[in-house]
Amino acid sequence: MGATGAVGSEMLRILEERDLGITEVVPVATERSAGRTIRFRGDDVVVRAISPEVFDGVDIALFDTPDEASVEWAPIAAAHGAVVVDNSGAWRMDPLVPLVVPEVNPEAAFDRPKGIIASPNCTMLTLVVPLAALHRAAGVRRVIMSSYQAASGAGKAGSDELVYQIGIAAGRPETVVTGFGREVVSRGTVFAHPLAMNVIPQIGSVRPNGYTGEEVKVGEETRKVLGLPNLPISATCVRVPTVVGHAISVHAEFDRAISVDEARRILAVAPGVELLDDTAAGIYPTPLIAAGTDPCYVGRVRQDPYDDHALEWFSVADNLRKGAALNTVQIAELLAAQPAVR
Repeated sequence: MGATGAVGSEMLRILEERDLGITEVVPVATERSAGRTIRFRGDDVVVRAISPEVFDGVDIALFDTPDEASVEWAPIAAAHGAVVVDNSGAWRMDPLVPLVVPEVNPEAAFDRPKGIIASPNCTMLTLVVPLAALHRAAGVRRVIMSSYQAASGAGKAGSDELVYQIGIAAGRPETVVTGFGREVVSRGTVFAHPLAMNVIPQIGSVRPNGYTGEEVKVGEETRKVLGLPNLPISATCVRVPTVVGHAISVHAEFDRAISVDEARRILAVAPGVELLDDTAAGIYPTPLIAAGTDPCYVGRVRQDPYDDHALEWFSVADNLRKGAALNTVQIAELLAAQPAVR
C-alpha cells in the first residue's frame, strides 16, 4: 500500500533483492495512481486502487501511507487476514501494536493482537540499532542526542524544495531575496525557513514544553522498543541541507563503566551495524556513505572524559532505506520465516 511513493518504490526494490518466497506482489495506491504499471522481477504489474477486496488472500500487507490512511485501512487489511506491517506513525504507540526493529526485538512481531506491526521513526532507528547492542552489554540509563536530518525526511517535496533552493543559491534566475551578500530562496512551502546553506532546529510541531513532535517521538519509540519505559532521553532534532541520510550525535550513560575498546568490539559484531571509526584517518560515517545502503554506520566512538560510564558516538543511516523501507521488509522476513504467517 503506497506502492508508487518514494518509500513504497524502495520497498519494491528491496523485495526484488531479497528472497521472501513471494508468489504474488500486489501494488496498491490511491485512485490517482491506479492503472499505472510497475516492473517487478521483469514483469509489468498493474497498480490497483485501494479497496477492501485487494486484501483478499494476502498474507502480508506492507503500508507506507499518511497516518490517516493507515488508521482507516490497516484494520480492514487485518480483518481480511493479512498481517499489516505499517510504516506510518499511526500505530507506533498503541499498546496493542508491537513496534519492531528486527535487530533489537524480533520476538515482539509475534504478539500482535490487532494483526498490525509498526515500524519505527527513521531517526529513532539510527539511534536504537547501535544503542541496543551497547545496552545489552552495559545497561543504558540516560541518552542525550542531536539529529541532523536530511530533506527527504519530509518526503519528495522536501527533497525537491532543497534542490530548488540550491539551484537558486548557485545563481539561477528565479525570484530570490538577498541575504549575507548571497542570493537565496525565500521561505518555501515545506520548511519554515530556507534550507539551502542553512539548518533548521525544528522538525514537527512544538509541544508546550518546547520540544518538537520529532524529538518526543524519538524518546517514546526508543523506550518502547528497548522495553525501558522510564529511560530518560533528551533530543534536539535539526533539519540539514542533505538529501538522504539521517545522522545523530549521541551521549549515552550506562550502569557500569564501558571503555571505547569494549564498545568497538560490541559494535563491530552487532547486527545491522557497520563500524567506521578511525577519525585520524578520516574514517567515520557521513550521509553520502550511508545513501543507498542497509547498515547503520557508527564512528567517532569516544569515552566521556569526565565519566567512564558514558560514551559518545556519531551514527548515520539512509532514512529512506533502513529508516523506512528496509526495516519494514525485514519485519516481513521475520513473518515469512514462520511456517504459517496468517
